[in-house]
Amino acid sequence: MRDTGESPLDHVGPLPAEEIARAWERELPGVDTSSILLLTPLWRVAKLLADERRRTLRALGMDAGTLDLLSTLRRSGPPYALTTRQLGEQSLVTAGAVSQRVSRAEEDGLVVREPSTSSRRAVAVSLTAAGHEVRPWLASAVKACADERGGRTARVSTC
Repeated sequence: MRDTGESPLDHVGPLPAEEIARAWERELPGVDTSSILLLTPLWRVAKLLADERRRTLRALGMDAGTLDLLSTLRRSGPPYALTTRQLGEQSLVTAGAVSQRVSRAEEDGLVVREPSTSSRRAVAVSLTAAGHEVRPWLASAVKACADERGGRTARVSTC
C-alpha cells in the first residue's frame, strides 16, 4: 500500500455495523447481533487510530515497541530502570518481545542492560541520557507532524 500522506480518518464514511448485523440476521435468523452494533464501530475506530499512530511514528523514525519500552522505563521514575520481567509484566508482552525491544533500543544507544541488584539471574534495563530525552522530543515532533497534516489529531498514545 502506497503512503499518500492521507489518513483513513480523512474519509470516514458511514459505519457498516447495521448492515453487518442485518446480513447476519438474514443469514441466521434469530441470532443475537447486539454485540455487532456495539463492537464493530469500536473496533473500526481503534483500527483507524492505531493505523494513524503507526504512520506518525514511522514518519518520525520510531516504532511502537521501542516507544513502549522507553515510555515504560521513563514512567517508572528514578533511576529509570526495570528488570526484563517487570518490563514484560507492565507492557503485557512476552519475554521474547522484551528481549527484541531491548536489543533494538540498546543498538540505538537508548538503553543499557546491567545485572540486577535484586537477583543474580535478573537483568536490569535502564534508560541512557539519549533514551531519557526521546519521550519529550517525540511529543513535540508528534504535534508538529499533526500541524503539518492540517491540524488532524495525530497523538501518540499516552503510554
